[in-house]
Amino acid sequence: MRLFKFFLSLVFSANCLLSFSQQSIEGLLYLDHTPVRVEFEDGRITGIFRIEELPEEYDNIYVAPGLIDNQVNGYMGVSFVDTGGELSEEGIHTITSAFWAEGITTYMPTLTTNDHDIFIKNFALLNRVKNDESTRGSIPGFHLEGPYISPEDGYRGAHPLKHVREPDWDEFMELYDASGGNIMQVTLAPEIDGAMDFISRCRETGIEVGLGHHGGSAEQITEAIDRGALIATHLGNGLANTINRHRNPLWPQLSDDRMFISIICDGFHLLPEQIRVFYRAKGKERIIITSDVSHYGGLAPGYYLNAIGDTIQLTSEGAVVYPAQNVLSGSAAPLSQGVGHVMRVTGCDLASAIQMASTNPARFYGLSDRGEIKPGMRADLILFKMEDFEMDVIKTIAAGEVVYDSSE
Repeated sequence: MRLFKFFLSLVFSANCLLSFSQQSIEGLLYLDHTPVRVEFEDGRITGIFRIEELPEEYDNIYVAPGLIDNQVNGYMGVSFVDTGGELSEEGIHTITSAFWAEGITTYMPTLTTNDHDIFIKNFALLNRVKNDESTRGSIPGFHLEGPYISPEDGYRGAHPLKHVREPDWDEFMELYDASGGNIMQVTLAPEIDGAMDFISRCRETGIEVGLGHHGGSAEQITEAIDRGALIATHLGNGLANTINRHRNPLWPQLSDDRMFISIICDGFHLLPEQIRVFYRAKGKERIIITSDVSHYGGLAPGYYLNAIGDTIQLTSEGAVVYPAQNVLSGSAAPLSQGVGHVMRVTGCDLASAIQMASTNPARFYGLSDRGEIKPGMRADLILFKMEDFEMDVIKTIAAGEVVYDSSE
């Protein structure tokens, strides 16, 4: 490793991989593994050029667009709904910097079912911070998961029952205004009273609607999709352990070609065969890999107390479990881990994995300035190696600025 970093520093200084003066970066293009030079200026990509070859020592270093995570509950001990501590500007910057080290250049802070006043306070804070120069445009907007979800055990998951409620447009507009109009997605249950009209109003406002933590029937799911709910939030999770083998929420969401699905590929939330079935049903065009990472992500393995005093274990393997019931209690893996895992279990290539972790979310949420490497796009770029399905990020560039360098 030391020898690798020594050679890497020589390459950087020789402008083989990255040159600050020339504003260019070189590596194997993730799409076809051919050597390219990507040039950028003022934070935007200006050109992509084929080159003869890279130095032999670096012919396995790839260049790809930065990853985009549409569901981030927290990281590094920081939660977006005050779990274990009050949200602060410093905490948001901590998450952003930690994500850059993982190759994640865009993410959507996700606020899960909680008290209305906490929503107001934290959305307002996030709105102030999202345009900070220090975040480099990495936060385009926010995701509200709940509180308009199923109150039933199993479907509700870890969302606190006392805060679960039916949709209220006036209440929601208070949250939307506090966010500065930056709530990009709401996840709800289609079967609860008022859900259908709420979905229609969200779509009229330009907000994407996800179906999650629900036990909706095929008819309810179809109507929700007709009204514009076009993504299934972490499909296969937020689902009761015992469901009818025929009539359950999985089949109508998988079978409707209009619907995207997001899936958690941390190695714990879904079995390999589930991911393979989802991949074959939807294909790389309609899957978004998400992390659903919690504030336990990035912390050392051990035991922690949650907000209500329950003991939570972060295992050495990276699983977050609730020992009292021996069940999962969140995710701790960043999105970069999902890229390698989906390749391992489906057999898809790197280009397909990056499409699901960057291009697809960019397109779905209308982020037309990122998710691909082509002229005019933001220079959100990552240099990395893939070894044994593990993404090893070497350098991250956000809007044309180096924000992470593994050699430093």
